[in-house]
Amino acid sequence: MTAHYVDEKYYQAVAPQSLSERLMVVARDRIYADFLRCCRPSATDTILDVGVSDVVTDAANMLERKYPHPERLTAAGLGTADDFRKAFPAVTYRQIEPNTWLPFADKAFAIATSNAVLEHVGSARNQALFVAELARVAEKVFISVPHRYFPVEHHTAIPFLHFRDGSFAAACRWLGKTEWADKGNLILMSKQRLRAAVPDGMPASMGYTGIPLGPFSSNLFLFIDGRPR
Repeated sequence: MTAHYVDEKYYQAVAPQSLSERLMVVARDRIYADFLRCCRPSATDTILDVGVSDVVTDAANMLERKYPHPERLTAAGLGTADDFRKAFPAVTYRQIEPNTWLPFADKAFAIATSNAVLEHVGSARNQALFVAELARVAEKVFISVPHRYFPVEHHTAIPFLHFRDGSFAAACRWLGKTEWADKGNLILMSKQRLRAAVPDGMPASMGYTGIPLGPFSSNLFLFIDGRPR
């Protein structure tokens, strides 16, 4: 029987050992460096990684692959993640439901992080809920997303036409990729949309990350430090 992976569709444009995968690895290495710079985790800090992939490739699950203290990590995902559990046995795994409260107590973790998930939660309201939940369960939050103004769209490999919703939808129809034009599956993220997901009054900073191309860089990050001042 062929295994079913919840996250398989997110890697359609990234074939194993391809140039696309190598570029994704480069981008995620830079995201990881920004995560360390912003969050400054200690060896004893507990870290929650929300939205890990049940597809185990060189480009997936950046934190679990690189962090030197995997026993301090709790990973949360939508699937049963059998392959993930085998690949990262020292990491605690929790299966979660989409667009609902996280099954963790307030400030249960020192850090909560999520990579390439916020754009898939289905609506601006759900994005705000997702960010608020990460901030509820952790003192510091680091979120990264694909940037819509990178020259090539991450999920479809469509160049430039994704800068506008109308041209992106038309290109998706022409290429038979209409699911990606549905905002229930994908919200193309700009700095404005990322900022709008932050609850009012919550201290946050943003920046470019991933493959560095200035305002056309491949990814954006959001950092929230909720520790008492």
